[in-house]
Amino acid sequence: MRHNYLGLFLAALLAGVSSLSAQNSMTIKEGAERVKYNPMVFGAFLEHFDNQVYGGVFSPGSPLSDEDGFRKDVIEAVKELKVPIVRWPGGCFVSGYHWKDAVGPDRQSVWDKAWQVEDPNTFGTDEFVKWCHKVGCEPFICTNAGTGTMEEMSDWVEYCNQTVGKFARQRAANGSPEPFNVKYWSIGNENWGRHELGEKSAEEWGPLVAESAKLMLSADKNIKLFAAALPASYWTLPLLEKAGYLLDFVSIHGYWVPHDISKDPTTYLTCMMRTDGPENSISNTIGILEEAKVDDRIKIAFDEWNLRGWYHPGIGDLKNGYNYAARRENDIPSTYTMADAIFSACFLNTCLRHADVVDIACISPITNTRGPIFVHPEGIVRRTSFYAMKMYSNDLLPYYVPTTNSVGKLVSGDQSTGVLDILLTSDEAGRKYVCSISNKDPERAVPLTIDFKGMGVKTPKKVSARILSGKSALDYNDIGEERVKPYDTTLTVKDGAVTIPAHSVTFLFIE
Repeated sequence: MRHNYLGLFLAALLAGVSSLSAQNSMTIKEGAERVKYNPMVFGAFLEHFDNQVYGGVFSPGSPLSDEDGFRKDVIEAVKELKVPIVRWPGGCFVSGYHWKDAVGPDRQSVWDKAWQVEDPNTFGTDEFVKWCHKVGCEPFICTNAGTGTMEEMSDWVEYCNQTVGKFARQRAANGSPEPFNVKYWSIGNENWGRHELGEKSAEEWGPLVAESAKLMLSADKNIKLFAAALPASYWTLPLLEKAGYLLDFVSIHGYWVPHDISKDPTTYLTCMMRTDGPENSISNTIGILEEAKVDDRIKIAFDEWNLRGWYHPGIGDLKNGYNYAARRENDIPSTYTMADAIFSACFLNTCLRHADVVDIACISPITNTRGPIFVHPEGIVRRTSFYAMKMYSNDLLPYYVPTTNSVGKLVSGDQSTGVLDILLTSDEAGRKYVCSISNKDPERAVPLTIDFKGMGVKTPKKVSARILSGKSALDYNDIGEERVKPYDTTLTVKDGAVTIPAHSVTFLFIE
């Protein structure tokens, strides 16, 4: 399954590229308090789109599936990532989804109005919760605020969490006498957009969220509530004015390389120029929370994120229809290069630098389409972003340490970005440190001077490192060919500086 775009990429890779030299340094901010971040930022998203669910996590009859129809290799891979929370069932899908059609023994397939295909409804609430239990993550349910009703949302909470009443009895009859205790619930998905079924105006949205929240909290007062938001005042300020007193999170989304029309992979350097985008989205949203005076209690959930938007030509063009076959073009392995790994690292760095307000983030999606795990009938491929995410969820220490970073610029045409993206974490005692450094330069290693003294550490001669890279910035993983995988090594420290390999995500282990 080797699709070779290297010829197209290599010509453009270095075109118009330069690194502006600078003394790259990381210095610990004196007197700044460390922040314990929420590991929920390593969460994921799963939607009924193409082969993410059916043929992804759920394949009854496959020799690789367990007795419940769940792919065992996918479960193990998700466990490798230590995914703490998964958002489901959409996404755009949820705005035409009626959960009651997909519980109990008598299920009927339905026409999915969002993605214009038939959904068999064999993977519903009970299956999702059971899968989450096998994976070891929290289920996060997004409700239908498009074509659904407020009462339908509340009934769903009752089905999952109540111990008495009609829907609790229905859950018990369906094989689960004990409540699921689903804690995380989102009201709607991207209801601000023309692409969404049941699109709402800013004036409509706040009152709908408030009344939905009242009903849902009446079913379980202990749930955490989210609402579809934007990093834009026109939408999110009216939402907070009407419903903010009932919410725990605002949900924002981000895809920085749109691919809905063209499937051609964006050049590596263009991807690198997008690595500052998440900072803009988070900073804008923080400003809105501060303006609404709710920043002390409402957090940000970046519950859909990825470098690349999904390729689904025809979305929104209901008169002419969709190109169904084209959706599978999302799974071309050569698309997912070191650009995806480095962008993922930069995204997570940004969330962790705002650990006081960004509490949850969900890679979109977890399987197939643009996800870190590609699932095929004979097995799985761990894409480059998989290994970046695995390093973050497994190797970082639990406290973000504020630093002042001075780095040179990577320039492409009239755009530029910092050539390095740096994050420092520590243990509770401040005796051990893990420093994550992404070098965006496609071909040049970059030295970084590190503030060992500020860590209370004698400057070493060598430092242990874990490095994710490839022979080129365009390397990718494919069926039977894993070119990009972390390796352990030691790096020399010269005059307090460590040289970071080109196009890499590098972790330094310091104590």
